[in-house]
Amino acid sequence: MGGMTPQTDWLAQLAPDRVPAPAGWWPPAPGWWALAILLVLVLAALWWWWRSPARRLRAATLRALRELERGGVDDAGFATALELLLRRYAISRYGRARVARLSGAAWMAFVAGHGGSELDGAAGRAFMALVYGGSGAADRARWIRAARGFVRARNRGRRSTTADAAVSAGRRLEVQP
Repeated sequence: MGGMTPQTDWLAQLAPDRVPAPAGWWPPAPGWWALAILLVLVLAALWWWWRSPARRLRAATLRALRELERGGVDDAGFATALELLLRRYAISRYGRARVARLSGAAWMAFVAGHGGSELDGAAGRAFMALVYGGSGAADRARWIRAARGFVRARNRGRRSTTADAAVSAGRRLEVQP
C-alpha cells in the first residue's frame, strides 16, 4: 500500500463559504420607476394649479368681495365699490379691449351673460342707477350673489353670449326686465 495517505477530513478541503453580496437599492424595480414618474406628474400638476393666474385672480377677487360685504358703507358707496371690483376683475380676466368700453346696459348685459345673471333686468338697472349717482332700491344680497356668480364662472374667454355679440357688432344692448 505504498503511497496512501491517511484518511483526511474531506470537509476541510472544500472552499470557504461565499455569501452573495446583499441586493443593492439601485436600480429600483419598474414599479418604483412608475411611482416616481406618477409622483413627479402629480407635483407638477399641483404646482401649475397653485400658480394658475386665473385661480389666483378669482381667489383675490372673492376675498375683496367678502371684505366689501363686511364693510359698513351706504348703498351708493357699496354699489360703486362693487362695480369697480367687478370691472377690475373683468378687465383682468377678459381683457381691456372687450370690457373697458362697456357701460350702462351693455356692461350689465356682459356681467349677466358671464355668470352674473342676477343682475339682469330691474336689479341691474337699480344697481347701475346707484353706481352713477341716482337712486334706487338696494338689493345687496342679490348683487353679491351676482358678483360671486360672475367671478366663479369659468367660461374660458368664450364669446358666445348675446352681450358679446352685440358689443362686437357695435350695437347697444338693452337689458330686458
